[in-house]
Amino acid sequence: MDKNEAASNNVPAELEWQADVLDGYEVAALAPATRPRDSRGAARTLVRRRDQPATPRAIALHVHGRNDYFFHTHLADALVADGLAFYAVDMRRAGRSLQPGDTAHHFTRIWEVGDDITAAIDAAVADAGDLPVIVHSHSTGALGAAIWANDVSHPNLAGVILNSPLFGLRLKGWKAVGIEATPVIGRIAPRLVMDPAPTVYTRRLLADDGGGWTFDSAWKKSTGEPATAGWLGATVSARRRVARGLKIQVPVLLAHADSSGPDKFDNPRVDSQDTVVDVDAIRRYGPGLGSNVTMLEVAGAMHDVSLSAPGPRQVYLDAVGEWLTTVLP
Repeated sequence: MDKNEAASNNVPAELEWQADVLDGYEVAALAPATRPRDSRGAARTLVRRRDQPATPRAIALHVHGRNDYFFHTHLADALVADGLAFYAVDMRRAGRSLQPGDTAHHFTRIWEVGDDITAAIDAAVADAGDLPVIVHSHSTGALGAAIWANDVSHPNLAGVILNSPLFGLRLKGWKAVGIEATPVIGRIAPRLVMDPAPTVYTRRLLADDGGGWTFDSAWKKSTGEPATAGWLGATVSARRRVARGLKIQVPVLLAHADSSGPDKFDNPRVDSQDTVVDVDAIRRYGPGLGSNVTMLEVAGAMHDVSLSAPGPRQVYLDAVGEWLTTVLP
């Protein structure tokens, strides 16, 4: 990763806040991210909770995963109750930032996630004040956040929460072999669709399909978002780095479900397991992220632990609050 290239577009512009699609929230466009051989800047969007603590002790920034965007208002409520000013970033080619002609969630280098995190932190600090920052990240966003915290970080960064990071997938046979070749394929044909990515997990979340959550299915598709060779190659390369070990200098809270299982409707635990990433890979590589890693296993949790059933979800939110007391003054 070229750190200078990754940080070249992160000076925040003047923020112009407008009403968001979520009641009680506002959005502002961040400075567009430019990419090599791309004349069009990629949009990034910062979201903030309108009702913030009068004197926040820190800033929380939520970073979403693949086929995702910020709609987790209950998470924002919990973090604000813990005294943090809440912000979220819809990264390039995702959610509120998705533009006509974009290949949703496509990237070819993991530093693109980190670039968007830095831009969002710069803007949030300019808006809320020079405060410590806690990054709350999920899945692919958590994989990118781990690499970013190791390679680039931010002077305000006080801690990183990794919610079911993409440290491994439960693949067998030719799929397990084939995915290891994606870094090469991604360089040759980055937009080649390698996996149509049907997802029972996302359908099970949606209230219209019997789940507990309401979200925009154009931004979080219940049918899944096809994975490109470029995206797969970038995440495989990042996962290899995680497997070798990182040296993150701030405290890390790494949360995950107690087990992984098949992403199928006939899985009796489809609503109480991680059916997306390999929990064993998280257990294996988590302790090697840095010198201050707290591992949190939540029984009965789903892939996004914060979207689990009420019981495991509350266990997670309570644990986050307790961890924050050890990290923040």
